[in-house]
Amino acid sequence: MKKFWNWARDADEGSRVLFLDGVISEDTWWGDEVTPKLFRDDLTAGSGPVTVWINSPGGDCVAASQIYAMLVDYPGEVIVKIDGMAASAASVIAMAGSKTLMSPAAMMMIHNPLTLAIGDTEEMRKAIAILDEFKESIINAYEAKTKLGRTKLSNLMDAETWMNANKAIELGFADGVIEDAKRAAPTETYAFSRRAVTNSLLDKVKPKAAEGAKGASIKSLDERLKLLSGGMKIG
Repeated sequence: MKKFWNWARDADEGSRVLFLDGVISEDTWWGDEVTPKLFRDDLTAGSGPVTVWINSPGGDCVAASQIYAMLVDYPGEVIVKIDGMAASAASVIAMAGSKTLMSPAAMMMIHNPLTLAIGDTEEMRKAIAILDEFKESIINAYEAKTKLGRTKLSNLMDAETWMNANKAIELGFADGVIEDAKRAAPTETYAFSRRAVTNSLLDKVKPKAAEGAKGASIKSLDERLKLLSGGMKIG
């Protein structure tokens, strides 16, 4: 049995992790082994938040549609993270996230559904009508996530639109970029600060209260600076 998904657990975050790598339902989705029921059983075997990592060129749009529906219906939070590519049918699954994040180097692609058909003109018309309905169902998922108009979405699909992370965020297909926690962490800096050095020096040469409210004399300050600088003199 060859599944196109794998489950793991993030011990640090306390969440379950779903990996969708490769073609969606490349072998079978309708057979006796890799079926919608098997995916649903795996999904509902646990509880709590789920992080879905996607790196897929797409695949069977019916399988993707069912996975999308299952993730939307899942009672826990679903975070989608695209680390490579979410193209074609995989982009539909990406719309199921309450938050969809992309790697700065990731890509998303949307296009019209396609199929193979054999037959006379009537069969060809039926195939076209079916593809049109599949397209409308896919637009439903895009529209719910992006809030873009259906005509705009249809035109983007007609053009086979590829989007980097920034473009996907701009159009509403993604909510943000996967951040590098290491880069975001504050680090100690040893950069020279002229103001900090000056303030530190002034603190050390401030006159004591015994020297009077009006402060120390120039001679007194000069003597203090000599002690601090090893002979440096101001005048």
